[in-house]
Amino acid sequence: MNPEDYEAWYHTRRGEWIGTVEYALLKSMLRPEPGGSLLDVGCGTGYFTRLFARDVGGSVIGLDPNEEWLSYARAHETQGERYLSGRAETLPFPDRSFDYTISITSLCFMSQQEQALRELVRVTRRRFALGLLNRHSLLYLQKGRRAGAGAYRGAHWHTAAEVRTLFAALPVGPLATRTAVLLPQGDAMARAVEHCWPGNVLLGAFLVVAGDAMNGQRP
Repeated sequence: MNPEDYEAWYHTRRGEWIGTVEYALLKSMLRPEPGGSLLDVGCGTGYFTRLFARDVGGSVIGLDPNEEWLSYARAHETQGERYLSGRAETLPFPDRSFDYTISITSLCFMSQQEQALRELVRVTRRRFALGLLNRHSLLYLQKGRRAGAGAYRGAHWHTAAEVRTLFAALPVGPLATRTAVLLPQGDAMARAVEHCWPGNVLLGAFLVVAGDAMNGQRP
């Protein structure tokens, strides 16, 4: 998929709804304060980077190894956010460089997940949030089995228990997990169910894991 088609999907009726629901969950769990610095690891076209730059208003950086997608992100910068080339496994920043870090589904396509998480926590001063694909979801049954289909081909679908294991040896506070997008078709029924479904019943397609980075601080 090219960046133009990826971004265009977020402007379809279904894509706009899913993007809005996912961002609302991410923001509620990250709890960024205005003026804080934020790093988006694996930012792609900058869709979520731009939203956080709009709402946080501090120094916001999107990082990605794909130059084509970075070019798209730079061309559509709206709030003074910056886009840099780099890999999650070797983040080009000193320890505790950012108040907040996010990574949206990029971990699902990495082979060195533990190293990427170690780096993400290392550069975080306060709080992080990861958006992942949930193996315990209807979307997984539709798109994730047998190596995946379409944009999900080759993706790793996580469970909450698996993610907690990945974080077990890292200096983080208690993890919070919630999901969104229970019915991914995005029609009127999906929207009604989403409104009343408790996010802590982890059956939605979008799994968010958030926590505090301790990095030498007392828990």
